[in-house]
Amino acid sequence: MTAEVGQHSRFGEIRAVLFDLDGVLTPTVDIHVVAWSKLFEPFLAARGVVPSYSDDDYYRYIDGRPRIDGVRALLASRGIVLPEGTPDDSPLDETVWGLGLRKNDEFFRILDTVGVVPYPGSVAFLDATIASGRAVAVVSSSRNAVSVLIAAQLSEHFAIVVDGMVADATGLPGKPAPDTFVYAAELLGFTVAECAVIEDAHSGVQAARAGDFGLVVGVDRGVGAQGLYDSGADIVVSDLAELVTALSEPEISEPALSEPARSEPALTQPAHSTPTYPEGPRQ
Repeated sequence: MTAEVGQHSRFGEIRAVLFDLDGVLTPTVDIHVVAWSKLFEPFLAARGVVPSYSDDDYYRYIDGRPRIDGVRALLASRGIVLPEGTPDDSPLDETVWGLGLRKNDEFFRILDTVGVVPYPGSVAFLDATIASGRAVAVVSSSRNAVSVLIAAQLSEHFAIVVDGMVADATGLPGKPAPDTFVYAAELLGFTVAECAVIEDAHSGVQAARAGDFGLVVGVDRGVGAQGLYDSGADIVVSDLAELVTALSEPEISEPALSEPARSEPALTQPAHSTPTYPEGPRQ
């Protein structure tokens, strides 16, 4: 149906924008997809487990979740039980943490080889957001967010980064729970109603909706616009460049945006002004 776009934009009321990283600012989802495949294809094949691993498994069990939760979900989907292990395990260990660390080594091998260039439209929207006087933060399930931001030359834009390592250190549950987004809003000094969340994954959109954020924007990088609406997005775009002009308007007025019907679903970094970006362990 035709969208009443102005009713669902509300950028005029938004004072801060919380960005997911992989798939929103950077195309690192592609690297994650390959790295997970290189982990689970031989792992399942060696055990004769069927069905074999596919990219559908990534979007069903892994996308947007903390890495270890993704390992647990994929193993559970095949009825595989492994010891939990600890973050100090070796990537060669046959434990949940060992598999997670094995995947992480593969991710950095690919990242170091091919590098990462952020989406031009996302950079344009980020620059326009900052120029408009709105605060920004990154909220990512990845434990590698700072390293990716540095590689993409975006780290200087973000004083607040709430990633998987921060979630672990503060005891916050990861997406689809809203806690990491809520924490980022608190660090920036805004209520959730004053913050927009930009997400490309179902779990991230669900987290933002569960947190009752002022605006939930879905970026369709291939999961499907209707699915993002069903997960709780207010609007969905294919590129954040589509929203640049909305930042200077009280309401989005672009007729190209449409909104089909959707169903409602359902560091330690204390408050401070300028966190640092140590390389930290590659976990």
